[in-house]
Amino acid sequence: MDSTQVTYLVVMLACVIMSAYFSATETAFSSLNKTRIKALAEKGHKKAELARRLSEKYDSLLSTILIGNNIVNILLASLGTLFFVDLVGSNGATVSTVVITVVVLIFGEITPKSIAKDNPESFAMFSSPIINFLIFVFKPLNYLFSLWKKLVNRLFKTNKDNKMSQEELLMFVEEVQQDGSVDSEEGDLLKNAIEFTGRKTEDILTHRMEIEAIDVNDNKREISRIFSHSKFSRLPVYEESIDNIIGVVHQKDFYTEHGITGKSIREIMTPPIFVPMSEKIDDLLKVLKKHKSHIAIVLDEYGGTYGLVTMEDILEELVGEIWDEHDEVVESFHKIDALNYDVDASANVDEFAEFFDLDLETEIVTVGGWVADQLDRIPAVGDEFTYENLFIRVTETEMHRASKIKVTITQADDTEIDRKENAV
Repeated sequence: MDSTQVTYLVVMLACVIMSAYFSATETAFSSLNKTRIKALAEKGHKKAELARRLSEKYDSLLSTILIGNNIVNILLASLGTLFFVDLVGSNGATVSTVVITVVVLIFGEITPKSIAKDNPESFAMFSSPIINFLIFVFKPLNYLFSLWKKLVNRLFKTNKDNKMSQEELLMFVEEVQQDGSVDSEEGDLLKNAIEFTGRKTEDILTHRMEIEAIDVNDNKREISRIFSHSKFSRLPVYEESIDNIIGVVHQKDFYTEHGITGKSIREIMTPPIFVPMSEKIDDLLKVLKKHKSHIAIVLDEYGGTYGLVTMEDILEELVGEIWDEHDEVVESFHKIDALNYDVDASANVDEFAEFFDLDLETEIVTVGGWVADQLDRIPAVGDEFTYENLFIRVTETEMHRASKIKVTITQADDTEIDRKENAV
C-alpha cells in the first residue's frame, strides 16, 4: 500500500468520524430535554448555555448539520471510489459502493445516533463548540437556504402553527409515563391539566335534582337542620322554585357566637353567580376568583337552574377527589360475585365504561342519565335492557331517576373476570 492509498484511508476515516459527529449532533439536539439544559445553564455550565442557545435557532443548526454531513459523505464516496479502483482495478467502483454504504450506515448513522439518543444532553454539550463554529463558517449558505425556505413556504402556503394538539400532548404524557420518566400520579395530574381547558361546566356540576337548597321563607330551625344534615358550608337560596335562586347563604353568617343569627335570610345572603352550562371550566375559575366566590349556579338554555358547581369541583378536575372529614365514601361498583355488580347510578359514566370495558360515546355525565337515555323514558324499578355484553336492571329509583342498578356480565372469558376481580 503506497503513500497515496494511506492518505486516502486517513481522510476517509476522518470523513466517517465527521459523518458520525453530524448524525449524533442532529439526534442529540432533536431529542434533548430543554428543561434540563436550561437548569444546567442556570447553574453556570457554559457548554449547557451554548447548547441552549443553539437549540433556540434550530433551523440554522439543522442546515449546518445537513451541509456538513453531505460534504463529508460525498467526499467519502469519491475517495472510496479512487481508493478501491487503485486497489482492485475496474471493479473498484462497485466494491466502493458496497463498502462505503455499509460503513456509513453502521458507523456514520446507526451507531452514533443510538449513542446520542441515549445521552442527548451530554452529547449536545460536547458537540456545541464545534457546531457553533461551523454555523459561523456556513453562515452565507445558511442565509441562502433560509431564503429558499421562505420561498417554499410562500409557494406551498405551509402551516407555521407548530402548537401541539391536546391529543398529541396526551399521547406524549402517556409515552413518558410508560417510559418511567414520570410516575402514575404525576402523569394523571398532567393529563388532567391538559384536559382542563377543554372541559365544560356541565361535565362537573351537581345536577339540580341533587342540590341542597333552602327556601327564603323556610324557618331558621329547618335551615339549621339542612346545614347540619348536608355538611355544606354554603347553601343556595331560592324563592318559590329552584329555578329562581336569589342568593347564597354562608354557614358563618347564619351562626353567630350567640347561636342562630337574628337577621333574616335576605339580609345575610350574598348575590349568586350565574354561569351557562357551556362555560369552559378554566373561564369559570376566573369568574369565581373575580367575584371571590366558591359557588356558582349553572343555568340551562332557558334560564332555569340546571345545576350547581363549586370551587372544589374545579380543583378535583386537576388533583382528583378531595375528601374531608364530612365526606361519605360511596362505593360506586360493589361486586356481588364474579359476574354481578351493584352500581351507584350517580357514578361517572366514563368510569362505568372503563370499569366494564365499554365503548361509550356520550355527552351524558352520570350512569343514571345514561340508563334513562337507553330506556328512553323515566326509569322505574324493574326496568331492564341489554348493552353489549351487559344485562342491566334498575333496582332503586329516587325522584324519577335511577339511583342504583344491577349489572350482570352475560359474556366474559376468564381473563375478563380476573380483571374485574382485581379492579375491585
